[in-house]
Amino acid sequence: MAAAEAAAATGTESRFTRAEVEYLSAPLRLGRLATVGADGTPHVVPVGFFHEATRDVIEVTGRELAKTKKFRDVERSGRAAIVVDDLASVDPWLPRGIEIRGRAEAIRYPMPRIRIHPERIVSWGLEGRRNARSV
Repeated sequence: MAAAEAAAATGTESRFTRAEVEYLSAPLRLGRLATVGADGTPHVVPVGFFHEATRDVIEVTGRELAKTKKFRDVERSGRAAIVVDDLASVDPWLPRGIEIRGRAEAIRYPMPRIRIHPERIVSWGLEGRRNARSV
């Protein structure tokens, strides 16, 4: 279900713009998740993800996710960020992407995943301009 359809069905609006939803729904499926360790050290790793339109959140998945440092970091801190980006063109140079920061949950059952509830969204190259906002 597309985010706009999910929003209409639940009576809510997406925190993401239409262009951001389309970008997150593209077959990229690879992002970089940032967490912070107990000692304050940043940790950034590539992850699989998808936009879960009904809840309007980002779901991070992966093999044996519940056994990873990123999962433990989220369990401890309740915070995470993800960046999804690519190059629309190299000539001319056209980078595009989205950064999503927010509250995060480390969910064990029925399938381990990290759920990011957006609080800050920054996108570039998707609508002809940078779009940064708290949501």
